[in-house]
Amino acid sequence: MNLKTIIERVIQLRENQDIQLTLLAACPNSEAVLEAAVQAAGRHNIPMLFAATLNQVDRDGGYTGWTPASFVQKLDEYSAKYGARREWLYPCLDHGGPWLKDAHTRDKLTFEQTFSEVKRSITAVLEAGYTLLHIDPTVDRTINGPLPIQIVAERSLDLMAYAEKERLRLQLPPISYEVGTEEVHGGLVNLESFTEFLRLLYAGLAERNLMQAAPTFIVAQVGTDLHTTTFDAQAAAALYRIVKPYQALIKGHYTDWVENPADYPRTGIGAANVGPEFTSDEYDALVSLTQQEQSHPSHFLEKLTEAVNESNRWQKWLQPDEQGMALNALLPDRRMWIVKTCARYVWTVPQVVMARQQLYANTQMSDPHHYVVDWITASIERYIHAFNLTHALAYFGDDHL
Repeated sequence: MNLKTIIERVIQLRENQDIQLTLLAACPNSEAVLEAAVQAAGRHNIPMLFAATLNQVDRDGGYTGWTPASFVQKLDEYSAKYGARREWLYPCLDHGGPWLKDAHTRDKLTFEQTFSEVKRSITAVLEAGYTLLHIDPTVDRTINGPLPIQIVAERSLDLMAYAEKERLRLQLPPISYEVGTEEVHGGLVNLESFTEFLRLLYAGLAERNLMQAAPTFIVAQVGTDLHTTTFDAQAAAALYRIVKPYQALIKGHYTDWVENPADYPRTGIGAANVGPEFTSDEYDALVSLTQQEQSHPSHFLEKLTEAVNESNRWQKWLQPDEQGMALNALLPDRRMWIVKTCARYVWTVPQVVMARQQLYANTQMSDPHHYVVDWITASIERYIHAFNLTHALAYFGDDHL
């Protein structure tokens, strides 16, 4: 079942049967997180989205080491291992847009260059079998301040038109789309601008004969980002009323550590992304293993911190009053937060891989890797329960339960 049909069913369940669901989108920022998410999906009989950014998974391997094709292959492998129904696991592109891959900003690509690179990545993810594309042209490094919504809408339409042209060329079935009006940074959406964006987008889709690409999800700011944990239920409910006539639902980003996850299904949020929290869980599980080391310690935490520091990718998470500071000059709590959150960038760095292997060898456990996976799975299950997803496949006509 494609995601557009699932969301139409979610709306019907809410409106007609008072059944409230929010889909979970796990960000596959490491192999352990991907494995844990598939294990949870199989255990609880749920559909699950896997929202991979171009930083994580791309033609160059991203920081996970996966291309789109190898990511989908790994998803297939874990689906078979854990008995998860593969047709209910949805590989998705997250933040597909100009300058949203760190290398594009680092290399100071022009708009034409980054737009071309995004298009090449869209082709690659379509070839790999992705089922949802987040089209996200909300950032422009050449200007200060937010982009006018007219430009966001026009660039969204350009990328959607390209994706549809490629989908047809590749003779692929219909896919789903996710769009948004502005970069998510923890504030609240301007409802007037949001409504105008939808008007422009749908008018453009009709004008370009692209109504088959009408979005399944609309991204909007509901109070959350990586530094906040409060979801604004009142704003979300208002957004639901705006998008429901379009047979689309709101998708929340930066749901990590949110204090009130049960409010997501109550207010009609269609899906929610979680990623850095699962990196933190992976870190915590590994820290607990270091406490069991006795002789020949792995020095895992030292190696990890060193790799995070050398990556320089942590600097984009500095607060305004921390700009220009060295990692070891940050307050201890902030330094730990940075290392935990940015560990995902360096799990595949050779020195970290070797230290992790030594850490595993130093434990008395028969399977320390699965101990880590189970730790992450427990965190994922918190969202499964809060989003009312347990055995949710039954709501979508699955007859194998």
